[in-house]
Amino acid sequence: MSEDRGLIRYLLRHQHTTPFEMCEIKFHVRVPMDCWRQWIRHRTANVNEYSTRYSLAIDASQRAGDGQWRMQSSDNKQGSDGFFDLERGKQFSEQELQLQNLSRSVYEERVNAGMAREQARKDLPLSTYTEAYWKVDLHNLLHFLWLRMDSHAQYEIRMFADTIGNEIVKRWVPLAWEAFQDYKVNAASLSNIEIEIIKALNLNGKDAAVEVARKFGLVPHAGQELKSNRERGDIESKFNSLGITIPWK
Repeated sequence: MSEDRGLIRYLLRHQHTTPFEMCEIKFHVRVPMDCWRQWIRHRTANVNEYSTRYSLAIDASQRAGDGQWRMQSSDNKQGSDGFFDLERGKQFSEQELQLQNLSRSVYEERVNAGMAREQARKDLPLSTYTEAYWKVDLHNLLHFLWLRMDSHAQYEIRMFADTIGNEIVKRWVPLAWEAFQDYKVNAASLSNIEIEIIKALNLNGKDAAVEVARKFGLVPHAGQELKSNRERGDIESKFNSLGITIPWK
């Protein structure tokens, strides 16, 4: 067992993909269409999706609870930051239910009138569920999970990735999962900027590190306001996890 663990960790650490490509798994997934759009961007699997050209659309939609409506992030166009209060969230949830019920009613009316299913479906919301068989090898599955389990991934697809990883892959290939956690999920890579800041901090102290950060445009000149900066925020988060002093604070 220890030899197997050591070999798997070596292969993953040094990115030898062939053994992982030989290991395949097939999932039957049911996900909202907006989430599936992100999922299907990973063009590294064999996919057979439920077709609403031939079959009736699934009569189920994803809904957000009153406390689950997220606000747009001010520094990340693709992300969210914080939640609306419950009173406003309740209003959004009620509107969502009305919209989903109306769109489903219109869809069924069209189908019952004899409209082609491929056209009747066009006004269904992205919250409508779809189903698919998704066959993927372990190498590409772990890459998918690394990206979609990340805290920056959209919450909805992150929940699917967490379930696949922790409830299925962890039990299916426990040694590979252990190595994946060590060398990918919980590992940290350093950019050239981060290396230069750490070197300056260790060799010459905080002032020297601040000068390096200033050279790369991460912090302003003395006397100027320290404005929000996403790249600097990522560096600060990484430094905090490593126990490294943030020199400009």
